[in-house]
Amino acid sequence: MAVQQNKVSKSRRNNRRSHDSLVAANPNECDNCGELKRPHHVCPSCNHYATREVIVAKTDIDLDEDAA
Repeated sequence: MAVQQNKVSKSRRNNRRSHDSLVAANPNECDNCGELKRPHHVCPSCNHYATREVIVAKTDIDLDEDAA
């Protein structure tokens, strides 16, 4: 098992940990509906990516009774 040879001071330890903090999210505004969304992701409210609709909403799907 590794054992340190010299004591690491609080300052040196904290300087090493300075890059471990979490970064806040960077939301962008959707071009279609104006809601906030994650960059480079499909908008969860209107299902658009850039200017095109990517995912068909569940209400738009029409299932035939005979198909089931």
